[in-house]
Amino acid sequence: MAINPAEVLALPKPAWAADEVGMLYDMAHRFMSEEIAPRYDEFEKNEMVDRESWLKAGSAGLLCASMPEEYGGSGGTFAHESAIIEAIGHVGVDGFGIGLHNAIVAPYILHYGSEEQKKKWLPKLATGALIGAIAMTEPGAGSDLQGVKTRAEKDGNQYKINGSKTFITNGQLANLIIVVTKTDPAKGAKGTSLIVVETDEVEGFQRGRNLDKIGLKANDTSELFFNEMRVPTSNLLGHEEGQGFVQLMQQLPQERLQIGTGAIAMIERALALTIDYVKERKAFGKAIIDFQNTQFKLAELKTEATIGRVFYNDCVARHIAGGLDPVTASMAKYWLSDLQGKVVDECLQLHGGYGYMNEYPIARMFRDARVQRIYGGTNEIMKLLIGRSL
Repeated sequence: MAINPAEVLALPKPAWAADEVGMLYDMAHRFMSEEIAPRYDEFEKNEMVDRESWLKAGSAGLLCASMPEEYGGSGGTFAHESAIIEAIGHVGVDGFGIGLHNAIVAPYILHYGSEEQKKKWLPKLATGALIGAIAMTEPGAGSDLQGVKTRAEKDGNQYKINGSKTFITNGQLANLIIVVTKTDPAKGAKGTSLIVVETDEVEGFQRGRNLDKIGLKANDTSELFFNEMRVPTSNLLGHEEGQGFVQLMQQLPQERLQIGTGAIAMIERALALTIDYVKERKAFGKAIIDFQNTQFKLAELKTEATIGRVFYNDCVARHIAGGLDPVTASMAKYWLSDLQGKVVDECLQLHGGYGYMNEYPIARMFRDARVQRIYGGTNEIMKLLIGRSL
């Protein structure tokens, strides 16, 4: 019988994962296994998960789980988002961009949107009628958000926006995009604002190509272009211009913790699949698991994975309590994604030549894991942020 990734480390569940969070995980796992996994090769080939699947996820209660019920959500916390993202990782459908939609885009609207904005957008995000994205990165500005060149100029009761973005997750399907833009370039970071764009109702918006990536093929990742794009000034997030950089800094810890969620989930799946494999695969007349090198290597990986899971669980507990600081979130992002790369690489090695074959899940994990060390701020930037706190 195959090992369940959720049980491979044999650790007791933390307090935040009990009761309804555990039930949500089971429901999400079942949904991903039955609705997404059977079509995942198709989604990889098409380089996006179809809109129908988003709507099904909304009907199943898997969108905006941490948003208040009054805005169409489920009234949960980040623990509930973690359960959903872990289920995605344990099933192996990592390209389904629910995590960004749920735990990054929706919280910006909840925390900084007006009551009118929250009532207008959050219920539609919860059903999947709106698919969310956030447009930060530009061709010349990645981890350095202060280098953003996209410009929004007031023109009566509208903003006129010009610029471009790249590497935008959910970019082909998203019809609600939070755009990081400069409303006053002379003020640097203090001149940055977040403006919401409903792409179905705007002129001057253009999607570029669906970018050809190494991994996460099922996730649409796009270029976006704004050419004299006009958006109502009422779509500004926050009560005044210039709040964008502060808003980003306040929300980045959750984004970085979420990257850690995907990392620990894939680590556990890679270990579970590899342990199953080495018990079945034989060489020189005995199972691969019976070789001392295999046992020692898996012992190391399981130990490190256990350390990673305990650290991750503690970060979630601190975050739910309101105490996850940016430095610790940076530690979680860089260390867990580094560990993810190491574990998946070592597990591929234990598969031998078969690990290099696309028909084996470990090959896809090897490709999908690599971007974790880049997006959300590169791991080098994470170390810089940690170093500044010393």
